[in-house]
Amino acid sequence: MSQELTDRLERCYTGIIHDTMRAMGLTDFVLPPELRPLLPGQKLAGPAFTVEGKFGEFDAHETLLSWTGLLSAAKPGHVWVCQPNTEEVALMGELSAETLKNKGVRGCVIDGLSRDTEFMVEMGFQAYFKAYTPRDIVGAWLPKAVDEPIKIGEVWIRPGDYILADRDGVVRIPTEIIEEVLDKSEAAISAENKVRTAILAGTDPQKAYLQYGKF
Repeated sequence: MSQELTDRLERCYTGIIHDTMRAMGLTDFVLPPELRPLLPGQKLAGPAFTVEGKFGEFDAHETLLSWTGLLSAAKPGHVWVCQPNTEEVALMGELSAETLKNKGVRGCVIDGLSRDTEFMVEMGFQAYFKAYTPRDIVGAWLPKAVDEPIKIGEVWIRPGDYILADRDGVVRIPTEIIEEVLDKSEAAISAENKVRTAILAGTDPQKAYLQYGKF
């Protein structure tokens, strides 16, 4: 069922999801605009696998053991969503991305930094993050929560909540309303298509808006 929902969500775009959820009276579902795509023309959609961590001074072996354990726990068909609580080290790199891609993870959203991005571009692994650094996690970062609610900006993301990301940004859809949001978003896309057709045919934009209730 989640794959069907993911496929439907991927056919939408963040703007229409935003408008739909706003009309439903929802707030705090748009992640910070600093999160930008590594692959701007490629959408990312799916349920969230959540990770939260902490920055500090740790044993190098412990950090790598914990990190590889995280990679092992990642769920196929999901989006890796990480609150690292630091902008000092990269929370994604070549080997990790390769591992996640091979496991069927759809991509990642990180409220922090990434590295090895040329390799990630080559392998087509979509990642949203703030900036770049060559510094990795060895001796400096450990996970403190896995598959538990995390907060990015003003947005709480629970395991299994749906993520849609495109060139415009990243939104979170609570799992319990995903079907309602999709139904309404798909209807809005259909209305937009009618408005677009009318505009291209020379219809006055205000008349098109009043006729279809969408612009």
